[in-house]
Amino acid sequence: MPWYLYIAIRHTFPKGKRWPFFTIMSVTGVVLGTMALVVVLSVFNGFGHAIREVVSETTGDLKVMNGLIFEDYEDKIETLKESPLVHSAAPSAFGVVVLQAGNRPIFPQIQGVDIEEEREIVPLDNYVYSGSLDEMDDDSILISSGIANTLRIRVGDEVDIYTPLMIEHLKKDEILLPRLMRVAGLFETGFAKIDENTIISTLRTMQDLYGLGEGVHAIKVKLNDGVDADSAATELQKSFERPFRVSTWLESNAEYLAIIQFEKRMMFFLLLIIVLVASFSIATSLFTSVVKKTREIGLFASMGATSRQITACFCLQGFSVGLVGTAIGYALSFAILSMRDTITNALFWIIGGKEQTMQFYFFSRLPVHYDTFDLVTIAILTVSVATLAGLVPSIKAGMLKPVEALRSE
Repeated sequence: MPWYLYIAIRHTFPKGKRWPFFTIMSVTGVVLGTMALVVVLSVFNGFGHAIREVVSETTGDLKVMNGLIFEDYEDKIETLKESPLVHSAAPSAFGVVVLQAGNRPIFPQIQGVDIEEEREIVPLDNYVYSGSLDEMDDDSILISSGIANTLRIRVGDEVDIYTPLMIEHLKKDEILLPRLMRVAGLFETGFAKIDENTIISTLRTMQDLYGLGEGVHAIKVKLNDGVDADSAATELQKSFERPFRVSTWLESNAEYLAIIQFEKRMMFFLLLIIVLVASFSIATSLFTSVVKKTREIGLFASMGATSRQITACFCLQGFSVGLVGTAIGYALSFAILSMRDTITNALFWIIGGKEQTMQFYFFSRLPVHYDTFDLVTIAILTVSVATLAGLVPSIKAGMLKPVEALRSE
């Protein structure tokens, strides 16, 4: 080991002694900066990653639509299934209805699906936590956990469904009575956008409620494992003429991902200020060290140490502070993120606002995803800033003349 590296480590972290106060403060600054960057960026990455996984799992990888109602969906499904890229395809119809339980109305999104074919796209059985899909028929529906909690609905209860088709009948001086439906099951996907305000019916029921005849609004497509959604959409589009369009889940939810990516970038630059503040702490401690060790610097110089070696000695002190602070920061970050559910629940219990936060971010728990590129970037950045913080004091130390340094009182 070079002597200047050994001296740098001993000056910064004395063996058998307590760490100097300035070293503790410098390391703490780097630790806090690293923790802030790792925790915040990992959470934002978690939101983006969770949206990708949940949306793909709950809505399928692709959708085929023409913006209108189309009836020849069976032929199109066969065309899709013939492609080696496609695992399965299923018809879907959707809209908004009024659901009333007692005197309490709500306006949920409704999805009409072919239950057996939908199972090939979405793992419905995994989401149903009360009741059973086997009990589903044209006179029953599945209700999301958010609606069930709001209206206090249980499996077996009956609710009234009002549809926009009633308005068309009223224009003709006709009265269309609401449809009485039985709750066959309750489901929860973990994606708050769906869980808060969605009901699922059979495709035939949805066609009756909206007067679609034999038509549907879209075809959901699940791709084989490992198939890229964007490339598959481009390839499958060749099988459909305009106005039919094959779109990915990303296009349908691009606004969420764009917002999260923008927030992530802004938070990165804002939190970088913490690391820069820590660099001033490191610079201050090393300036103090240079003043205190002026005679020692003169002794090294008189023994043949070059200016570069003396400069490296103090510069490496900043590097060692950055390295240790970054390592501790990473360890604490991973520990905090592993206990994020306990921490967030405690914070929500103290300050409230859990429901509003879930509604905004569309998730029932705080997601986390570790991006290797971000972790490496943070480590390089924090260590580099700490090293550069020690550069100016180290240059000052290297410029001291031996005679003047030895004369110092």
